[in-house]
Amino acid sequence: MLLRLPTSVTEAQECMAEGAVPIGGATLVWATWQRDGFPALAMSLRDLPEANVLEPEQLGAAVVLQRVDDRVPEVLRRAAGTVGTGAVRRAATVGGNIVGSSLRCLLPAALVLDARPTVLGPDRAYETDLAEVLAKRHLLLGLRWRTPKASGYRKEPAEAGGPPPLVVATAVHADDEGRHLLRVAVRDGYEVIGETVPCDGGADQALAALDGTDVGALPPAARDVVRERVVDILGSLAEG
Repeated sequence: MLLRLPTSVTEAQECMAEGAVPIGGATLVWATWQRDGFPALAMSLRDLPEANVLEPEQLGAAVVLQRVDDRVPEVLRRAAGTVGTGAVRRAATVGGNIVGSSLRCLLPAALVLDARPTVLGPDRAYETDLAEVLAKRHLLLGLRWRTPKASGYRKEPAEAGGPPPLVVATAVHADDEGRHLLRVAVRDGYEVIGETVPCDGGADQALAALDGTDVGALPPAARDVVRERVVDILGSLAEG
């Protein structure tokens, strides 16, 4: 297998045109390659500056999860910090987790941040939405978002080898008119759902609004965790 390490967007596009298979830390594909055979040509974005940004409102797809720190919102930092083991986090990348993983532990965090992904197409880099990235498995360069007023993340305990643990991500944003909106994203099994509701009336208003959504239709145990997280984030915001 020949591994290419492009240092510019143009080089990365050339690799794509040659049929290079994108990889990050290869934590999700190594076992498959060992079983089925390695590709002739692969590409890593670890030397591409645009894919290695780590800033308060921007995160590159090639950043390994171990590097995600308090420069980004709490919800994203905590999501990255709960993925796998330390050894996995030192190799696994943001892009690999969101696009290449069936668990997508970072996806709920990205959804509540209303993150906008930048992807690399055959002729240009462009901004799109998360739904398109997941549906078409684009080559992700990075994420951008606006800093929320507050955010939080909860992953329930789970046994190794069992079903994916429940994940609840939350964030509060202010719109252009100063009103506050609560974004909630839940991973229940392998499915991730997200909703946005007004929250200037406090937790009771937000929870009542969520009752009429897909979040409100979750199993009782999952709804209890959502309720706890909503009360917590809106309570902390009111105290602040």
